[in-house]
Amino acid sequence: MKNKCLLSAWITSLFITLTACNNQPIPLVYNVENTSDGFPAIELPTLEQAVEIQTLPDPFAWADGSGRSTKFKDWKRRRSEIIQQMQHYELGPKPMISKDSLEAWMDSDTLVVIVHEKGQTLTLRASIKYPEGEGPFPAIIGVGFPTGSLPREIFEERNIAGIAFNFTQVMSHTQKRGEEPINKLYPEHVAMGAYSAWPWGVSRLIDGLEIVGEASRIDLSHIGITGCSFAGKMALYAGAFDERIALTIAQEPGGGGMNSWRVSETLGNVETLGRTNRSWFLESMFQYAEKNVSRLPMDHHELAALIAPRALLVLGNPDYEWLAEESNYVSCQAARKVWEAFGIEDRMGFSIVADHMHCMLPESQYPEVEAFVDKFLLGKQEIDTHVTKAEMFKDVDYQKWMPWALE
Repeated sequence: MKNKCLLSAWITSLFITLTACNNQPIPLVYNVENTSDGFPAIELPTLEQAVEIQTLPDPFAWADGSGRSTKFKDWKRRRSEIIQQMQHYELGPKPMISKDSLEAWMDSDTLVVIVHEKGQTLTLRASIKYPEGEGPFPAIIGVGFPTGSLPREIFEERNIAGIAFNFTQVMSHTQKRGEEPINKLYPEHVAMGAYSAWPWGVSRLIDGLEIVGEASRIDLSHIGITGCSFAGKMALYAGAFDERIALTIAQEPGGGGMNSWRVSETLGNVETLGRTNRSWFLESMFQYAEKNVSRLPMDHHELAALIAPRALLVLGNPDYEWLAEESNYVSCQAARKVWEAFGIEDRMGFSIVADHMHCMLPESQYPEVEAFVDKFLLGKQEIDTHVTKAEMFKDVDYQKWMPWALE
């Protein structure tokens, strides 16, 4: 009887839907890593072949120039195009794997996942901090710590489990190409950036939870991820590339994360494409630095949009120039147009608040974090998550960056 109840809860929460203007059901989460697999490969022009796009690219426009669609039924195909562009120009491919190549079990309160590939193995161990009780529990995957840089009490008070992702088990913070753990499995992808490798590791942990099943005591339909700074970028990429993640909270992700490369190029001493950490991306990406940034066919509002129709909360901190929060603000406004088009704008919010240390959540941002956690990890659909807080940028003309939003 208990198993039937668990299955019923899974199905109910997985397919809770809202109805957009085109009457398409809009899932809150999926039970597969990527629903956009299987679409045709698109043309990926070189730097010399690329057309300059001075404003933010249209997230709804087909890559072949044949038109655009704001209909949810077309979003899987458009996601596929954006993923292909992100991985080709910035990251390298996120390797695919069969679950037949995985082993997983619980060692007390630690999830152990072993990946087998080409005669090599890679072991992931993730400690889980459980609430009291039997579960299954919603869970937050925190980069480095069970709740990332967010206060533990937000999750502990809500009986949400915390899963610590040790990213160094996959690739170090400043990788040496060819010498990282993941390189043993995929020597053909030695050029990959860390933001392809780390999300791969997160996905293998979720695979492990699925393999372990009830023994994990985790509610697989209510998994979130969070991190701050470089780990905030990591959370964003993980949420973008794995649709089993119901909620992504990207805390102060800066350049290479939420920020638009194009907008950042117009600001001061900030993390532009040419100034970001080279080990996190493909070396070939850096040919698009400075004036060439307008030749990229995509930008990071589209990275964020890959999370749609699932939930995303972006937290910003304007006290640090390097974080380029004006760029974050513009990119958030642009990305949010995707959720708006599907009639689910309550699933994407942003909060940019001053007067606090880097990666230290101020009390003024607790309400929005708690609201998104309550709604998308605990299933409290009555909670209001319409959050667009950035008072210091109220006079910024973000619309000039998105002429397509007026179409």
